[in-house]
Amino acid sequence: MNTPSELKYTKDHEWIKIEGNTATIGITDFAQGELGDIVYVDVDTVDDEINGGDVFGSVEAVKTVSDLFLPISGKVIEFNSALEDQPELLNSDPYGQGWIIKVEIADGADQSELLSAEEYQEIIG
Repeated sequence: MNTPSELKYTKDHEWIKIEGNTATIGITDFAQGELGDIVYVDVDTVDDEINGGDVFGSVEAVKTVSDLFLPISGKVIEFNSALEDQPELLNSDPYGQGWIIKVEIADGADQSELLSAEEYQEIIG
């Protein structure tokens, strides 16, 4: 199971990469493996201010639909448009080309719930 150490994680199986005031967010390798073949990604929250823990979109796989939860409060500033034609990027490259959104982090946003790679590994076993 691939869990890059430079990223932070959530108990809901999202990853987050914080660079300055911007966060890139996607789903983990574990999550895509559990979901199976991903066929559609729905994000209709671009330009919205969302609180950490709130739903920002959903991922549809062949057998199920799963909500996506924002790891940190902020404004959704970009959706990975490549996912419109290639949702399977979440399966093949979840930490690279399969990123889902970028967020402008809210001032004073709480990061205390974010997990290290080691802590996330403990959760998924």
